Amino acid sequence: MIIGIDPGKNGGIASISDAGTIRVHNCPETIAEMAEIVNQIKNYAFIENENLFATIELVHAFPTDARSSAFKFGTNYGIWLGILEAFRISYNKVSPQKWMRDYQPLSKDKRTRKNELKSFAKDVYEKANLKTSDAILIAMWSKNDRVNDRD
Repeated sequence: MIIGIDPGKNGGIASISDAGTIRVHNCPETIAEMAEIVNQIKNYAFIENENLFATIELVHAFPTDARSSAFKFGTNYGIWLGILEAFRISYNKVSPQKWMRDYQPLSKDKRTRKNELKSFAKDVYEKANLKTSDAILIAMWSKNDRVNDRD
């Protein structure tokens, strides 16, 4: 089972089972809710006898970001990493450029690009929204990347 995490406050988390079942969540408001979602996914993987692996988008602040905004963004990223470590879930970090490569060409305009990515995610999961689409596509990228590593 693969977990994909878009760590922003307006991001989300998605899991894809070996059978292809997709579950998604908008980023919760609290750390406890974030941990509970990961715990539920871990329990589901255990019940289904599936290995669990996560991929989180590697993020950083931009010089144009306000200090408080950048701090909040980094804090959320750190919380997700802490939760994965606490639950002993193996994970990797992937840059947006790397996972988005599969969906090129994409617009340079952020709003347009986000809608293009949502469209790709809806092809996989009809209920995808702007908050969950990146997480779904990160999980899909991770699943495909891991399959290709086995070949």
